[in-house]
Amino acid sequence: MKLATIDKLCCPFDKEEIALTSISKDLEENVIEGFLTCKKCRRIYPIIKGIPIMNPDEYREFKLEQPILEKWQKHMPGKKIENFRLVEDESLKIKE
Repeated sequence: MKLATIDKLCCPFDKEEIALTSISKDLEENVIEGFLTCKKCRRIYPIIKGIPIMNPDEYREFKLEQPILEKWQKHMPGKKIENFRLVEDESLKIKE
């Protein structure tokens, strides 16, 4: 997926900006794997083989996305995914 294309995308739910986390790129700097995160609702959309998966929640299957998202967990420090949203992982916070 070309970076110029990513700049034109927005969250399909609330039309807000999305942030890119790139996992791998090709020689031309196109994103092969990564994910997009809505800056408002925190929905996460994986990019697999250069294609963003931006379906409505009711058409997504977490079981199918879970293996790739778990593989990318190291790129989400202190966060976890719930209901297709990137949220703070409370279990990792230091208890006082």
